Amino acid sequence: MDLAAQTDLVLWLAFAVAFVFGAISQKTHFCTMGAVSDIVNMDDWNRMRMWLLAIGVAILGAAALHAAGLIDLDKSFYRTASFTWLSYLVGGACFGVGMVLASGCGSKTLIRIGGGNLKSVVVFLVLGIVAYMTMRGVLAVFRVNLLDRFVWPLAGAQDLPAILTRAGLEAKLAFWLPVLGLGGGLTVFALLRREFWTLDNLLGGFGVGLVIVAAWYVSGHLGYLPEHPETLEEAFVATNSGRMEALTFVAPQAYTLELLMLWSDSSRKMSFAIAAVLGVISGAWLSALLTRSFRWEGFASIEDTASHLLGAALMGFGGVVAMGCTVGQGISGFSTLALGSLLTFLAIVGAAAATLKFQYWRLMRG
Repeated sequence: MDLAAQTDLVLWLAFAVAFVFGAISQKTHFCTMGAVSDIVNMDDWNRMRMWLLAIGVAILGAAALHAAGLIDLDKSFYRTASFTWLSYLVGGACFGVGMVLASGCGSKTLIRIGGGNLKSVVVFLVLGIVAYMTMRGVLAVFRVNLLDRFVWPLAGAQDLPAILTRAGLEAKLAFWLPVLGLGGGLTVFALLRREFWTLDNLLGGFGVGLVIVAAWYVSGHLGYLPEHPETLEEAFVATNSGRMEALTFVAPQAYTLELLMLWSDSSRKMSFAIAAVLGVISGAWLSALLTRSFRWEGFASIEDTASHLLGAALMGFGGVVAMGCTVGQGISGFSTLALGSLLTFLAIVGAAAATLKFQYWRLMRG
């Protein structure tokens, strides 16, 4: 297969994988902000169990691909040796607060756009602009000069298997112990309660987890080039990072806006991330039509508008600083067992729960 055909294949499959993600998430109400909200407000763990099941399945599936030699998780950007702990904490916390204010995370924004929510179109635009500012603009200076300077030096990669190997464990044991402990443990925890066993919950958990595994396979195996014909170096086709990627939804929204604005610039190309953004919106749109849940929705008040604008900005900033969102770090990154992904996951959940409790206190006080 020549390079152009390989690139087209990866892009179309990225769209297809994300299309399935969007359709499943819209149908099952898979929502990480909603999962935290259900626990805080109703003590209902079903949607959280759905999210945790997706993480468990993604860990087991990604590990199986890695063990079979089909992908190399060490070549993902999550498993770097640079453990920027303050960036993970601050970025995760900002994202957690932002997703509550904006009525959903980055992936939920795309799903809601597919369902006819005009508020989410505004969130998409603001999130994308602020994310770009944080990657390459004025906020990038603050990010690099302040937050990213706080690095915990590691002797190697930051994933749990690598850390356990450096601690003296035999390589296979160091690999499978956290895979089965976390991946298997989260899966068992999610399936432990019989009331969780509904079609939507199982479809959301297993479906989203397997979609992440499929994304790793598409980018890390089908998109792998041992030697690029132009650079003569190892490469992964159609990725913005130059490494293999799975689904994530903050920086990709910035890349999508950039491509739309600079469409006539021949140096700008469709990428795995942009194809995934378009796929999620399309999948959610079709699912909304088939389930007759599509409806137009706009802002209810000035306060509602301000809340969504602030939330979008916080998600754009936080998602770039933390190198991912609830899906990017919370599932894709988590599936690599990177320590930074675990820390970001906890920061997002903690900040979202605190914001929801503050909103409830403010409502009761009013």
